[in-house]
Amino acid sequence: MTASSKSSLFGLSRGDVLYEDEWLIAVNKPKGIYCDTVLASVPRFLSDSPDSDQLCRENQSSTLQLHLANRLDRDTSGVMVITKSHKVASMLVKAFTNHKVQKTYVAFCIGSAPQSERVTFKSGHGRSKFGAWRVYAAGDVGRKLPGGSIVRDMETTFEVLSINGQRGYREPSECMKDEEISIVVEEKAVTDVDAKKDEILVRAFPRSGRTHQIRLHCQYLGFPIRGDVKYEGVYEWKGRIYDAHELHAESLSFQHPITGFALMIQAPFPSWASQALQLLTN
Repeated sequence: MTASSKSSLFGLSRGDVLYEDEWLIAVNKPKGIYCDTVLASVPRFLSDSPDSDQLCRENQSSTLQLHLANRLDRDTSGVMVITKSHKVASMLVKAFTNHKVQKTYVAFCIGSAPQSERVTFKSGHGRSKFGAWRVYAAGDVGRKLPGGSIVRDMETTFEVLSINGQRGYREPSECMKDEEISIVVEEKAVTDVDAKKDEILVRAFPRSGRTHQIRLHCQYLGFPIRGDVKYEGVYEWKGRIYDAHELHAESLSFQHPITGFALMIQAPFPSWASQALQLLTN
């Protein structure tokens, strides 16, 4: 089934909803589904909801002003927030723009494992001369590119959860701050095609929100995401085909735009992440 066909058949269910109040709704987007398809399914889901009476449903559907607060790539699963009014949408967009929203992702990667439990990676982000997104040197930030766009800053911290089914390093609480490696990109990456290929489960903390940020940084660091053929990820691994990248938006944490309360929305792990973590407990 093609991605378009899969999306066209999608309908939001109660099991997909992670959080809902009168101002916003957060869902666990499945992989292979476009964000706009999820957004389009919300009105019908709300009108069919058994949690409100008919009059409330009619009033709600007539006043809804739905907006995507964040976007995920088609094959990225996880937390997606949809606001129910222009006002709340504007407030959340501002929070994202001002880096007031904390995000975590998990990814299953194949490549050379980093030498530390935590790695902070700083670089530039922009389009290549062919139009594709790429990593630039940190010193290029602010430089104008052909076509008029600007190289922007991009920063991600990675935490290694497991390497080849084994806990790679100590528990996060045992990791001293000075054990974190900080990498600032100064030149183009050189890929060692003969390097050992490890199976690495990582948690990513993007400090900025650039397009394909985590995918680009994983590629540059030498452990591209499994199935992410756009950025050098393996398509076939141990006799199995992976036709979609294994990246999951695990959580979003922010101050509720109306109530002011701290809110953390977390999506359950997909099967590939659960299986990797299960190996650590066996």
